[in-house]
Amino acid sequence: MSRLFASFAQRSLVLRNRIAVSPMCQYSATDGLPGAWHLVHLGSRAVGGAGVVMAEATAVSPEGRISPSDTGMWNVAQAEAWAPITAFLGAHGAVPAVQLAHAGRKASTRAPWEGRDAVPVDAGGWQVVAPSVGTYDAGYPEPAMLDAAGIDRVIGDFRAAAQRALEAGFELVEIHAAHGYLLHQFLSPLTNRRDDAWGGGFEQRIRLTLEVITAVREVWPERLPLWLRISATDWAEGGWDPEQSIALCRRVRDAGVDLVDVSSGGLVPWQRIELGPGYQVPFAGAIRRAAGIATGAVGLITSAAQAEDVLAREEADMVLLGRELLRDPYFPQHAARELGVEAPVPVQYARAW
Repeated sequence: MSRLFASFAQRSLVLRNRIAVSPMCQYSATDGLPGAWHLVHLGSRAVGGAGVVMAEATAVSPEGRISPSDTGMWNVAQAEAWAPITAFLGAHGAVPAVQLAHAGRKASTRAPWEGRDAVPVDAGGWQVVAPSVGTYDAGYPEPAMLDAAGIDRVIGDFRAAAQRALEAGFELVEIHAAHGYLLHQFLSPLTNRRDDAWGGGFEQRIRLTLEVITAVREVWPERLPLWLRISATDWAEGGWDPEQSIALCRRVRDAGVDLVDVSSGGLVPWQRIELGPGYQVPFAGAIRRAAGIATGAVGLITSAAQAEDVLAREEADMVLLGRELLRDPYFPQHAARELGVEAPVPVQYARAW
């Protein structure tokens, strides 16, 4: 029996397999509104057989966008634009999911293919915010330090975005606390140099992430799962590390998180990542065993055999695929054939299988 194609219960949901589409920014929205590109991009992965199809990092506020072309969840119009997309995903057997995010000091930048430098305010950019002053890198905007009122607004924005995600038809929400974005900036001592209730020691640095989880759970139904994406390590001396990640995950398990999506890096440009096939999988395994919480493995997982092995070794409960699913939206169908498993195919495509 294939582990990759075994169902997986998450609260009231039963995922049809252990394959999730990792959230991948498309930089193709206008005023935060998803459009035809998002319907086709995400819809094709549902048709292709993924168990969870997760929409890209979707900003909880205008200033939380990575770029002016990011999707959003800060108003009703955006929720209404997402609704036909979630309906299509669900109709084709996938759990419609969305990652809610705030980019912090990595906001107000151009799309990658436009150079990734800062977007000036007079060209559609905005003042970015962070736990402490200091840019991410040369060419990035200078952030303003969040005060207590600003932090409260961030928490409220996550809560309101989760409520709109529910109204839009999403059945799974993931909170983005990885890749050097705002919550990760608060977690790491490299970027959180505050000496108040929101920075300094470990308890203070994890406070915002815990309060965001609590706020989201206030409006996100108990029957639906909540995931959290973290960077297990900054890959930089003196930064966030696997030991702190395990300690955090023990806390979020009790706060209502059902699965930790374990990535790494993205906080500082001088990181030294040890790249290789499945290079982040050991972090997911360590957190799963030490924190007693379900995990998702990501990072250079590119074949059915590799994904099956990750699950067979109990390193994770899910595999989240990114670039491989960009190359092949029908990876789940091809993987099922390779592993000798029958997977449902849309009737419109059955003659090809």
